[in-house]
Amino acid sequence: MKYSEGDATVLKAVKQATSRFNSTTQATKAGYVNLEECISSESGGMGYHWLNEDWVDPVFDPLQPEAVVYEADKNGNMKLVAVEYIVIDIGQDHPHFGDYPLDVGGTPVPVDHYSLHVWLYKDNPNGIFTPFNPNVSCN
Repeated sequence: MKYSEGDATVLKAVKQATSRFNSTTQATKAGYVNLEECISSESGGMGYHWLNEDWVDPVFDPLQPEAVVYEADKNGNMKLVAVEYIVIDIGQDHPHFGDYPLDVGGTPVPVDHYSLHVWLYKDNPNGIFTPFNPNVSCN
């Protein structure tokens, strides 16, 4: 999937803001908590989500993703693969990441919301904004 110049500008800024989360220690210091479950489907994996519950609200800030997503390597070390946004829907305009609209729903959050995975740290052949990545495994 191609993305626009507007998306590319936001992607660069998000990568700069989140690269420190290559360290799970830094993610913990920033308030992220490991949800302890690797999510996968026939379409591929999502990985292990670390969530900052304080940021799950109606505000979309691309530089402050509500979740960071990791894949465990063969030694069990977590490697950052993506970020995820979860925005509670209270009737505001549909949020966009650059020019790309967030998905409606998509997480187990029990209220209306928008969500979006952004595969900044591991290539997703199905597209940078696709929920599941065939290159991510829970094994």
